[in-house]
Amino acid sequence: MVWHMAQMTHRTTFALDEATARRLQRLARDWKVSQAEVVRRAVQQAESALRAQDVSPLQDLISLHESGQGLVREEAESYLTQLRKDRREWRGP
Repeated sequence: MVWHMAQMTHRTTFALDEATARRLQRLARDWKVSQAEVVRRAVQQAESALRAQDVSPLQDLISLHESGQGLVREEAESYLTQLRKDRREWRGP
């Protein structure tokens, strides 16, 4: 089996404040990776979070139902009935 490292083709210089530089160094040490890998992971995570925000709650609901993972009407009504009952009991009379 042959292992290949990703070929890095872009070099970039950053100017960081002292606190951010320390955080970057600490993460690299804790994760046992290079500082560049910390930056790559952070960029990937930030992009994923941004993409997740692009989908509206309505689109999420539509996608859920289209995937067949949504509740059928009877299950949803039963869940809401139980939820209301539990809330009344929790709040008291």
